[in-house]
Amino acid sequence: MISINLNLVWNIINLVVLYLLLKRFLVGPVTNIMEQRKQIIEDGFKDVRIAQDDANRLKQEYETALSGAKQESAQLIEDARRSAKAEYDRIISEAGDRAEDMLEAAKETVRVEREQTMRELQSQIAGLAVASAAKIVGKSADEKETRDLYDQFLKEAGGEDGETQ
Repeated sequence: MISINLNLVWNIINLVVLYLLLKRFLVGPVTNIMEQRKQIIEDGFKDVRIAQDDANRLKQEYETALSGAKQESAQLIEDARRSAKAEYDRIISEAGDRAEDMLEAAKETVRVEREQTMRELQSQIAGLAVASAAKIVGKSADEKETRDLYDQFLKEAGGEDGETQ
C-alpha cells in the first residue's frame, strides 16, 4: 500500500491550518480594508460628480446672469441715449421758441419805435412847414393859427394819428 510519510501529513495539516489562519486573520481583514477603501473611493467619485454637476449648474446660471446683465446694461445705455436725445430736442425746441419770442418782441419794439419816430418826424415837419409858411406869408402867426395850420397839414399829410396814406 501506499505509505504516507507522517512528516508530509504534518506539513499538509500545517499548511491547511496556516492557510485558514491567514485567510481568517490576514486575507479577511485586508479584503475588508480593500472593500472599505474601494467604497470610500467610489463615494469620493460620486461626491466629485455631484460637485462637478453643481459647478456646471452654477456656471450655467452665472453665464445666464452675465448674459442678462449685458442685455440689461445695453438696454440701460439705449434708454440713457433716448433720454439724452429727448432732453436735447427739448432744449433745442425751447431755445427755438425763446428765439422766436425774442425776435417777435424785437420786431414789436422796432415797430413801436418806428411809429414813434414817424410821429416825431411828422411833428417836426409840420413845425417846419408852419414856420416856412409863416415866413412866406410874412407874418408871424400866433399860437392858434399855428395850431390850425399844423392840424390842416396833418390831415393832408396823412391824418392826425400819424399814418400816411
